[in-house]
Amino acid sequence: MLHTLSPELLHRPVRVMVVGCGGNGSAIVAGLPYLHQALLVYGHEGGMEVTLMDGDVVSPTNCVRQPFSHAEIGHPKAVVLVSRVNLFWGLKWHAVPENFSSQTNVDHVDIVIGCVDSRAARKAIAERVTGRRSSVSYWLDLGNHSTGGQFVLGQPWNWRNKRSATRLRTVAELFPELIEGSLDNDGEPSCSAAEALERQAPFVNPAIANLALALLANLFRHGRISNHGAFVDLAGGRVQPLSVDPQVWRGLRRRGRRQQQPVLGLCRADYRRVENG
Repeated sequence: MLHTLSPELLHRPVRVMVVGCGGNGSAIVAGLPYLHQALLVYGHEGGMEVTLMDGDVVSPTNCVRQPFSHAEIGHPKAVVLVSRVNLFWGLKWHAVPENFSSQTNVDHVDIVIGCVDSRAARKAIAERVTGRRSSVSYWLDLGNHSTGGQFVLGQPWNWRNKRSATRLRTVAELFPELIEGSLDNDGEPSCSAAEALERQAPFVNPAIANLALALLANLFRHGRISNHGAFVDLAGGRVQPLSVDPQVWRGLRRRGRRQQQPVLGLCRADYRRVENG
């Protein structure tokens, strides 16, 4: 089964909001200019207009596995990243040094890329992009655990994306446990560089981000995709695609009602059991 891109997004700049500028978010931001340039080369009218949103400031721990320097400690992550990108690429992208909330305006956003590290934050995104007042076309969500993770491209149910059997299901619909705030850990950042690396191995974020960006590139280049996400296992060197398939979606939702995952990154083996019946 194939998902087809709306022609509307081919004839004007695509408005993207990246929520979260930590591990996954900073990796996404590093790759988005390449996607922007590729779209222009493909003949897209305007490429991408990007806004980065994050209320956090750079900490010493961030300098271990995120692209920040000690000279940037104490500065807003979103401002640091957008300034760097604009200077290097000659762009005019925007930064909002605030956390995403129920009041965040997404009225003029086509794609929300969620790179958040808590279920509560993911739930806030889900609530803003869903419903009759929202016109967001896509929600691309990235999540990870210590040695892998997943990304899911979905079409939130709203006035732009009507109810249908073929609408791409979002991460919140397929894995409702990922927006259940009561399952969050304490949410406190790692207190040391060693602890940060213990919680998450190097290169997890760029691997997931690059695969997610490649999915967007395929969608805009060819106008259609047969997979709308994937499960990444760096320890085993494996990637399991998430098929555009209503039968798979139904199986994942049934599994979610029976069991709740303890971490934000999902288990690839669980997905394969669903996909294979």
